[in-house]
Amino acid sequence: MAMYIFGSGTLWGTRSDIPNSTPQKFGALNDVSVEFSASSKHLYGQNQFPLAVARGTGKITGKAKFAQIQGSIYTDLFFGAQLQSGQVVTANGEAAAVPAVGPYQVTVLNAATWSADLGVVNAATGLTLLKVASTPAEGQYSVSSTGLYSFNAADIGMALLISYRYGVVGSGQSFTVVNQQLGTQPVFSVTLETVYNAPGGLKKAVLTLNACVSNKLNLATKADDFAVPEIDFDCFADAAGNVFTWSFNEVS
Repeated sequence: MAMYIFGSGTLWGTRSDIPNSTPQKFGALNDVSVEFSASSKHLYGQNQFPLAVARGTGKITGKAKFAQIQGSIYTDLFFGAQLQSGQVVTANGEAAAVPAVGPYQVTVLNAATWSADLGVVNAATGLTLLKVASTPAEGQYSVSSTGLYSFNAADIGMALLISYRYGVVGSGQSFTVVNQQLGTQPVFSVTLETVYNAPGGLKKAVLTLNACVSNKLNLATKADDFAVPEIDFDCFADAAGNVFTWSFNEVS
């Protein structure tokens, strides 16, 4: 009986170059493509068409698009980094005003975990104030490593929108990527389950790619749509020389 596939299926990636790796399931999977290809070598004599054709080198490439943002997939399958507890977030246009009394300084709300300045805007005009190292003049500001913003007396009363980065301890996760040597990357297996609930019973096919490395991770945002990250990967033989297994519950 003929077998069909419907929908994007279900996809897992499991890092195989380290012990006890946690399998990562791709959330909100949009689509998956796996391409098997090989080069052909043609033997010619004096005539137009080949005397023989042989398969040369082959390759397997894959691509998955998934809408759920998952840091564990990024770290396990692409960067090979470690997730750490704690989140780095932004204050985007925190409202403040230059005080009427010196020293004309503003301590931002998250000064205790402040990490980087992202600019100060005059809320009335939309103009960006110029950042200087110290002793700001009119229309300028400086900031210390403790999240203390300093202004000039000429700007007393100016409504401000201050943007900056800061840390949130005990909430979320983050990771840092270091500059590793060439040829360093995580290796993982891929399992793709595809199904179709057809008359007569559930039809299922499972493709397992034994060893893969990712060559591209793309995150593109749009003004009026959801972000759908995309990961590309190449596959090769594992230590036992096996490349992939494809199984079906239907007999041809």
